[in-house]
Amino acid sequence: MDARIDRTSEVGSRPANNLLRRLNQADYALLAPYVTVEDSAAGQLLYNPGDDVQVVHFPCGPSLATFLVPNEDGRDVETILVGREGAVGGIVSEGFLPAYTRICVKFSGPFARIHVGKLEAAKLRSASLRSIFVRYADCMLAQIFQSTACNAIHSIEQRTAKWILAAMERTGDESSVPLTHEQLATLLGVGRSYASRVLQSFRAEGVLDTRRGSILVRNRDGLKLRACLCNDAVKMHFEEVLRGVYPTEEREAG
Repeated sequence: MDARIDRTSEVGSRPANNLLRRLNQADYALLAPYVTVEDSAAGQLLYNPGDDVQVVHFPCGPSLATFLVPNEDGRDVETILVGREGAVGGIVSEGFLPAYTRICVKFSGPFARIHVGKLEAAKLRSASLRSIFVRYADCMLAQIFQSTACNAIHSIEQRTAKWILAAMERTGDESSVPLTHEQLATLLGVGRSYASRVLQSFRAEGVLDTRRGSILVRNRDGLKLRACLCNDAVKMHFEEVLRGVYPTEEREAG
């Protein structure tokens, strides 16, 4: 049995989620027997407001999850994206608490999953495991704070560039993201026609192009110049609190 645990604890054999790969061998061995990996389609609902939180979902590889806050006018506004740097659902709670937002799969792909009860049992056995998830919760909270400030002070154009870059970093694709005009509009909290006009202005500048169901980045440096620095602030906090978890270009290149 020990040999089996050693093999599953090798980082390369773990699901392609940086938070899981950040765990030491002993901590991951506590979770490994209960982790399953399944593909999820874009748009798949993980939680509705009020649902009992019973499963933790870890996006793997190019997968993305998103938090959507429903509003009284019937629209959902997206708050943050979560990719292979993190997880959604029951991160620090003991589970069986109602979800506050709607959580959906943004980009399709594999998700690792573990029941909240199994994760909590493992935390009780390991202080270092508890520490990792508490620190990740701090990073997620910082991301929410930054998103709130960004929505208040930065232009739609700056936020558009930021979201595209953030999605590219999390998926690992250097040239495109599978993002529709409608999805971008939801991210920005604006109408589809407004999002389309912003994309047209970027296209006129040679920064990006659009294809059905995706955005193609032609000039990444130009896109960075148009973006606000909010995503950089989030990355910096990740590096201070959970070094090696956020998928930066430098680390991937190395």
